[in-house]
Amino acid sequence: MASVSMAPASGLREHSGNTVGVDRLPAELNDMKIGGDNEVEATIVDGNGTETGHIIVTTVGGKNGQPKQTISYMAERIVGNGSFGVVFQAKCLETGETVAIKKVLQDKRYKNRELQTMRLLDHPNVVSLKHCFVSTTVKDELYLNLVLEYVPETVHRVIKHYNKINQRMPLIYVKLYFYQICRALAYIHNSIGVCHRDIKPQNLLVNPHTHQLKLCDFGSAKVLVKGEPNISYICSRYYRAPELIFGATEYTTAIDIWSAGCVLAELLLGQPLFPGESGVDQLVEIIKVLGTPTREEIKCMNPNYTEFKFPQIKAHPWHKIFHKRMPPEAVDLVSRLLQYSPNLRSSAVSIKLIEALIHPFFDELRDPNTRLPNGRFLPPLFNFKPHELKGVPADVLVKLIPEHARKQCAFLGL
Repeated sequence: MASVSMAPASGLREHSGNTVGVDRLPAELNDMKIGGDNEVEATIVDGNGTETGHIIVTTVGGKNGQPKQTISYMAERIVGNGSFGVVFQAKCLETGETVAIKKVLQDKRYKNRELQTMRLLDHPNVVSLKHCFVSTTVKDELYLNLVLEYVPETVHRVIKHYNKINQRMPLIYVKLYFYQICRALAYIHNSIGVCHRDIKPQNLLVNPHTHQLKLCDFGSAKVLVKGEPNISYICSRYYRAPELIFGATEYTTAIDIWSAGCVLAELLLGQPLFPGESGVDQLVEIIKVLGTPTREEIKCMNPNYTEFKFPQIKAHPWHKIFHKRMPPEAVDLVSRLLQYSPNLRSSAVSIKLIEALIHPFFDELRDPNTRLPNGRFLPPLFNFKPHELKGVPADVLVKLIPEHARKQCAFLGL
């Protein structure tokens, strides 16, 4: 699973040098209690919580006349950890199913924002929450345990694998992975209204057999409300949008689009495009490629920085960053996503990120004869739900869903 970032497990406040206040969640989140059909009613934990080798016994149900159900997990190994807590790979003893359990310290004063967000998510390219339970330690610390579907690989490890054997990742995988990233982001941004705020290869899970990709780790995710401040020290450094480096607190979901552009470049290059060693150095790395931002671009990122003087550096041509045989469509898509102005970044893909999916770079995925290198079929790419396509223009829909896949979206009447 290794679905972890170094972001803190959040309650309903963001913690930085300054408190920016309590988040205002959408009405449907406020109405959700910690209880529910997939919520544990009682917990018996063997040992000190979910430690490896221990068995966790949870009791689910028992509400609204439903029978209680006991589920037991054997915590097998730690697959990730950080300041937020630990992620375990575990096996359900009743069914034999492998799951991931993310264990985070829970502040009793606040609801857990990650849990509230996960409960809203239902998409083939987003990791799913199976249920959750609470556990306590001998010191009376309260832990929330999120039981998630287990996906064995990450995009980060896939990139490392190809580097190790000194090969470039096959372009079909780059297209597949990035298409699914765009689809996941379009869903969380447009259908749910959530900004992930930590898009990076470590948080993109991959099934190595089907090559289906799933976005995970919503520990930093937040509903961004216009006019409300957010912390700017968010997102892992290599993938941090320039407006965050400039200290912007009223940013938009365009920060995820920047991060996604960085991931696409890394899939194509085999290494991070902007490997800064500090926050300031990160900006230097970006300027080396995009050139010095104009006064207008700086104003778009953070109006407070317009008087700041930067060394004047010319932009490096995008086609020179990638090798000569790189398809021009790939370079074009990277250049559209990695722009200083957050507004241009999202309008470059016509406001709705889902429209990036009709970019020529993905044309091969719409060909009914395209197969994986081993001859197998591609994972599901066109199984859209009505809410995913809400507001998408008819001319885009025709390009988005190839003729051979239109039965999956019969509700459109194409």
